[in-house]
Amino acid sequence: MLRIAMLSSWHVHAPGYARDIQSRSDAKIAAVWDEDPARGKKWAADLGVPFEEDLDTILGRSDIDGVVVNAPTNRHGEIMVAAANAGKHIFTEKVMALTVKECQAISKAVKEAGVKFCISFPQRTWPVNLLAKHVMDEGLLGDVTLMRVRNAHNGAVAGWLPEHFYDPVACGGGAMMDLGAHPMYLARWLMGEPKRITSMFNAFTGHEVEDNAVALIEFANKGIAVIETGFVSHSSPFTLELHGSEGTFLVGGPERSIRLQSAKLDKKQGSQGWIIPTRLPAALPMPLEQWISGVLEGTPIHFGLEEGTQLTELMEGAMRSYRSGKQVEFPLD
Repeated sequence: MLRIAMLSSWHVHAPGYARDIQSRSDAKIAAVWDEDPARGKKWAADLGVPFEEDLDTILGRSDIDGVVVNAPTNRHGEIMVAAANAGKHIFTEKVMALTVKECQAISKAVKEAGVKFCISFPQRTWPVNLLAKHVMDEGLLGDVTLMRVRNAHNGAVAGWLPEHFYDPVACGGGAMMDLGAHPMYLARWLMGEPKRITSMFNAFTGHEVEDNAVALIEFANKGIAVIETGFVSHSSPFTLELHGSEGTFLVGGPERSIRLQSAKLDKKQGSQGWIIPTRLPAALPMPLEQWISGVLEGTPIHFGLEEGTQLTELMEGAMRSYRSGKQVEFPLD
C-alpha cells in the first residue's frame, strides 16, 4: 500500500488525482498539506483525511511514502527537494519547475535519496501519439521537416479557470506554461534536441499572463516545430501534423481522424495515396499509475527527471524569448 500526501490543491488537476488514488486498492491518501490553509483544511475534510499546516511536519511523517505535488509552479523546486530529502517518492504536475537550475537541484536530491519520480505527461500515453513516434522511428516520413501541434481550450473567455492561474509569479507564465506543456514535451520527444526558439504571446483577455501563444522551435536536425496553445479558443480540437521529405502524418479534427501518406509505403506496396491506420499501439498507463506501480512493483516510469528537465528548458527558453522579444538559443546560459 502506497501512503500518499497530497501537497496542495492549487492546480486544477489535483481533484482528479485524488479521485484516481481513492479508486485504487494499492494506494491511499493519508494526509493533505496546502500553502493556503483554509483551502487545504476544506479539501482534507472533503477527502476524509487529516490536514497538516506545516510542510516539514507532513514530510517527516513515517506513515507517508510519497507525495503528489500540485502546488504553485514557483514552489515546485523547494517542495520537491524537501520531499526527496525526506525520502518521499514524488509525482508532480507539469511543469517540473520554472528554471533548469531548479530542475537540476530537484534531480540531484531525487538521485541522492534514491526515490522514484514521475512527471505528468499524459499525452505521451495516447495511442495516436505513440503511433506518430512509431511512424517516425520507422522512417516512413523521411526527414521530418515540420511539426505542428495545437492544444487549446476556452478557459479564459468562458471563465472557468481559477483566478490564480493568471498570477505571473506563482505560474511563471500562462497558457504556454500550463496547457502548452503538452505540445512542448511532444515536440521534444519526437523532434530531439532543440537549437533555438522564438515566441509570440499576447493576453487577449487582458490578464497579466499570456492566454494566446505560439512558439517556433528549430531542432538540431533542422526540423521546425510550431507550438500553438491558448485559453481563448472555443471547441479547438487537438491537432498533430508531421510533414517530412517522404511523407505526412496528420491527427486532428473533431473526430481526431488519422491520415498517413508515405512515399516509402507507396513504393513498397504500390501506389496507395492517403491511408487510414486502423491498428494503433496500446495506450501506456497514465502517469499517476506509472508512478504508483513503479514505486510498488518496480515497473517502468517513462516520464522522469530527464524528461521533466527537457520540458522546463523549452519553457524557460520560450519565456525568455517572449520577455526579451528576441530569439533564444539552446543550451541556455
